[in-house]
Amino acid sequence: MQTDKDLFELIKETYPLNPREEFVSATSKKLRQSARKLNNKRRIKLFSYVSSSIAICAIALTCFFIYGGKDTEQEGIFSSIALKKDPIIYIYQTHNFESFFTKSNMNDPAEALHETDNITLVGEKLSQSLIKKGIPTIHDKTNIMGILKEKGLSFNDSYTISREPLKSTLEKNKSLKMVFDIHRDSRKRNETTIEINGKDYSRTVFVVSRSSAKYEENLKFAELLDEKIKEKFPGLSRGVIVKDNPTSRDTYNQDLFGNSVLLEIGGVENTLQEEYRTVDILVEVIEEILKEKEI
Repeated sequence: MQTDKDLFELIKETYPLNPREEFVSATSKKLRQSARKLNNKRRIKLFSYVSSSIAICAIALTCFFIYGGKDTEQEGIFSSIALKKDPIIYIYQTHNFESFFTKSNMNDPAEALHETDNITLVGEKLSQSLIKKGIPTIHDKTNIMGILKEKGLSFNDSYTISREPLKSTLEKNKSLKMVFDIHRDSRKRNETTIEINGKDYSRTVFVVSRSSAKYEENLKFAELLDEKIKEKFPGLSRGVIVKDNPTSRDTYNQDLFGNSVLLEIGGVENTLQEEYRTVDILVEVIEEILKEKEI
């Protein structure tokens, strides 16, 4: 592209006259102004192309994350949506290292523990499945066992540790309607498993503390869950167990909130896939109870 100087020299060569200095100055000024306008138009055009490209990329990325992602990406999106609403369900795992024989490579239920492949995955499945149903849920993943080890506390102090995040969440979220503490049992597979339509499911059991000040309310809640599950799939629930705990520390934190239950899903010999199948049924039951406004 020719510069202002090139154009000026060309004019001088084309017209070998001796124009007046004022003429030369005025002509030079006009040529420079024309050149600047031309460059500005080109810059605007280039900017338009760049802006369009950025907009297209932004739209493409948005579509990818909303429609084209895998389960994990979709879960992240659903979590964001749920956060815009008041939470209804609180899920936690007091014995968060409780795992399965297939994950821990152990044959003793007391030693079937794992730092990552444990009952927390079942809590996460329940949480995300509820969120996908449009039920805002908080899933607390506090590493209770890790804190016990770090502080030199015993296993019996588990509920003292899990109590704090639960208490704090309840104070901040008055909209909560249900609290689930997820565990797995240590019983044999023949007691914790049932076959339904050719597939194995982990059986459930609901545990309620009699020493809790909210015992009656929690018992009613556990019985309602048990009844709904049995209506859908007879035999899937092993029922409701009431524990006569000697101290307030052993109320499983159920004294903090009505509609609280310790929920055992399957046992140490079950697989995660069997656990997840039962979770899907639990989600249906919880959704049904919320729709019927029975709590």
